[in-house]
Amino acid sequence: MWMLLFFALPFIAIGYIGWHLWCLLPLSGVWKTLVIACMVGCFLLTFANFSRATDGMPMPAAIFCYEVANSSLIILLYLFILFLLLDLGRLVRLVPRTLLYNNGAMAIGILVVMTALFTYGYFHYLHKHREEIELTTEKTLTKPMKVVMLSDLHLGYHNRRAELHRWVDMINEEHADLILIAGDIIDMSMRPLKEQRMFEEFHRLNAPVYACIGNHEFYSGEPDAQQFYQQAGIHLLQDSCVTVGDLCIIGRDDRTNRQRKSLVDLMKQADKSKFTILLDHQPFFLDQTAQQKIDFQFSGHTHHGQVWPISWITHNVYECAFGPLKKGNTQYYITSGMGIWGGKFRIGTRSEYVVATIK
Repeated sequence: MWMLLFFALPFIAIGYIGWHLWCLLPLSGVWKTLVIACMVGCFLLTFANFSRATDGMPMPAAIFCYEVANSSLIILLYLFILFLLLDLGRLVRLVPRTLLYNNGAMAIGILVVMTALFTYGYFHYLHKHREEIELTTEKTLTKPMKVVMLSDLHLGYHNRRAELHRWVDMINEEHADLILIAGDIIDMSMRPLKEQRMFEEFHRLNAPVYACIGNHEFYSGEPDAQQFYQQAGIHLLQDSCVTVGDLCIIGRDDRTNRQRKSLVDLMKQADKSKFTILLDHQPFFLDQTAQQKIDFQFSGHTHHGQVWPISWITHNVYECAFGPLKKGNTQYYITSGMGIWGGKFRIGTRSEYVVATIK
């Protein structure tokens, strides 16, 4: 049902936007048809991405297909919102009917506004916010620990090796004791990661890396994803835990795997005398973490909606869709992610990495 809604709603929106464009543009029928056909064509390219047809294209064509198709989804969302607001304005007689019919000045105005908005969204995405948090514990620590935490890199056709190289440089500047990644390192396809040998960039990191798996690792093919983690020198914690100095890191399998271990069973392996950190990609059932007296949980997955107003939806889907939370003695941080899925825009949200000091 969710997949039907995912694909049906855009077609409804495209019909609504297309009708408005036909009424608005002061062009001949041929040119109007071409504009609307171009819009529909950009959206239809999303099916090439989901069907993995892009994997059979030359790399430049696959990159173009991915970026145009997924960017168009967000652009169509904002065009839909804009025309809906204008129609509501007409209903309450704040917007004259002539503004939306055969009006070249209005068409140019919308183009300028949309261009400015998405130019901002793109550059805002490129900026990575450094979020600093402090975690305190009564458990014994040989020294304060500095841990860089990130999630949702979504490496693939859009977040390519050059971008990953820049992220690695940013992380290395922290000179952390440990790096933790809460899943979705991979976007949808393993092809760009393999062809660009992205695993080599992870070898440049100046601290040990531990990670759990995310739902997109299952979409890309879990065995291939595991092999990539191994090539990259990332210690994969998939329903397992490990002691690293004074910390106990617990990594859950993603809830995509319905046979994953329960948190109760997983905690039987953990050294609870250490400061315990749970990596669980999707932030569901947060009460279970507090019941197991885990000190800190780090999750991602939500992207904080990526753009407004999707962020409003994630706030209603998840108990905590973004930011810090505390339940009893357990602290949480749900990150909006370092990378992004689809169009590279952040509007009303941010891309970030977390620098935690444990004392």
